[in-house]
Amino acid sequence: MSVVGERSRMYIGGAWVGAATGNTMVVTNPATREPLAELPDAGREDVWRAVDEAASAFPKWAATPAIERGRILYRIYSLMTDRRDDLARAITQENGKPFDEAKREVAFATGYFSWFAEEARRVYGDIVPSPVPGKRLWVIKQPIGVVGAITPWNFPATMVTRKIAPALSAGCTVVLKPASATPLTALILARICEDSGLPPGVFNVVTSKSASVVGQVFLEHESVRKIAFTGSTEVGKRLMAGASQQLKRVSFELGGNAPFIVFEDADLAAAADGAVAIKFLRVAGQSCICANRVYVQQSIADRFIPMFVERVKALRVAPGFDAGAQIGPLINGEILEKVDSLVQSAVRQGAQVAAGGTRVTEGALSKGLFYAPTVLTSVREEMDVAREEIFGPVAPVMTFKDEAEVIARSNATRFGLAAYFYTNGMVGVNDPSGYTHEIPFGGFKESGMGREGGHQGIEEYMEVKSISIGM
Repeated sequence: MSVVGERSRMYIGGAWVGAATGNTMVVTNPATREPLAELPDAGREDVWRAVDEAASAFPKWAATPAIERGRILYRIYSLMTDRRDDLARAITQENGKPFDEAKREVAFATGYFSWFAEEARRVYGDIVPSPVPGKRLWVIKQPIGVVGAITPWNFPATMVTRKIAPALSAGCTVVLKPASATPLTALILARICEDSGLPPGVFNVVTSKSASVVGQVFLEHESVRKIAFTGSTEVGKRLMAGASQQLKRVSFELGGNAPFIVFEDADLAAAADGAVAIKFLRVAGQSCICANRVYVQQSIADRFIPMFVERVKALRVAPGFDAGAQIGPLINGEILEKVDSLVQSAVRQGAQVAAGGTRVTEGALSKGLFYAPTVLTSVREEMDVAREEIFGPVAPVMTFKDEAEVIARSNATRFGLAAYFYTNGMVGVNDPSGYTHEIPFGGFKESGMGREGGHQGIEEYMEVKSISIGM
């Protein structure tokens, strides 16, 4: 399947439409910086209309039996599975990640539809014993209403399905604003939903280069009762403040600053492999839950660090469709400049470059936004590279003496999204191998609120109603 034919349209009310103003935006390939598609640049009128369509579709969808909603969601899962390569190809084109990695993302993203297809019929209420005679007390759960969803560019399929699958399963209708850098995957998903028999207006996709315009409509339109957002902590705070004006429900997955800790009794080869996988092999380090700070116990630093550096130097930087590609381009020039700025700032403050540390511009890579996988040693906590979310292929390495010290240092951050450590065996808190559909995922502190996945994921889109019946 191809998105040709939809590349000049967005999906509102079951129809493929342009922007009311006729304005458009260009989607580019970060590996070549060449244009991929021209899409509508939705304005306020378009977003308002999309919410109106979702509001009109809500009563009928909410009243659809859960088992039937589940059947439709399972058809979406089946079509996503059938069209996996089309979705993965779009991800690699617009995001840049290696094609094999993109296929793994799609396989994971489809799982949210199969999981929540089953969960739709398991939203149970309660019959509560009355404290007085002549009454019956019921507690039921109902869909919250229209959901405004805003998703990022780093996982163009997973971040969408993780939000819309539980919302649709609960009986909510959705208006999705995908990242302006990666909207093509979302449009393929819209076509799949349409082909699966999802009623018009239940799922809508607005493409826009102005997240603030879309977000403002979500905040102002009274039919939007829930905002689901993945992105920066700063934007999340602004959305939360705006949502308070109508007491809209919010759930956010925000920034992270995950520590990766290697203790002296760890299997060092396994730890080095794990550090490379968690830091570099998920969209080139552009992930909220990737390792952002590597802590190594002093007694084994002289053995572990060379092993880690050797593995990082062996990583292959290449366009996503090249055979054996492991590290693709960064998503845009702004991210590239930020990553390089953090590295250069750390070097000026005394950090040492053990691997990488520069842009990659040889041959065909000169056209793209590639940065060499980088390891920095002699890093200190006060450096920006250790305090900020890097969002790129850079691993700052620090050493520690004992467990108490590293726990204190790891927790001395405003974020709380993920953590990893290797000791006698391996335990990862919220690690990629343990992050799955069946359990909830979300942040502490300034890394967010609410949970996605697990049976808790559908609860985020439900209201609890108490009913007292006089007998």
